[in-house]
Amino acid sequence: MLIGISALLGPELLATLRAMGHGDEIALVDGNYPAEEHAHRLVRADGHHLVPVLDAILSVLPVDDVVPEALFRASVKGDPLLADPVHREMEAICAKRAPGRKVVALAGDDFYARVKAAHAIVATSEPRLYANIIIRKGVIYPPETKTP
Repeated sequence: MLIGISALLGPELLATLRAMGHGDEIALVDGNYPAEEHAHRLVRADGHHLVPVLDAILSVLPVDDVVPEALFRASVKGDPLLADPVHREMEAICAKRAPGRKVVALAGDDFYARVKAAHAIVATSEPRLYANIIIRKGVIYPPETKTP
């Protein structure tokens, strides 16, 4: 256990988040997603639902603010115009943790391709369908230095 770090962020997940560089992407997927097949690096978050894991990750991971789009979600039946309640929950967490950053819905094939290219996949036990999101890592800016 660590002070100020969610217990949902285990050692493997923390190491993965820390190892990511600017522009790397991490996908959080539901229990039905073929994570083992698609992952370059797979982190298991068995027994946990996606939304709390997303909140925990965004409490320590900066979202890229250099690109216009850095948060991507799956679509219901591949249609970006459709959304389920879980998508609204994900959007609320992203609005709280990354204000001003929109969550972009991607069509099925586009989403799958992006997940397959991700730095890592976090496989949750989320039972709801289409509960998948990708986060593009940003930077932590250095503190301003005062000139003498």
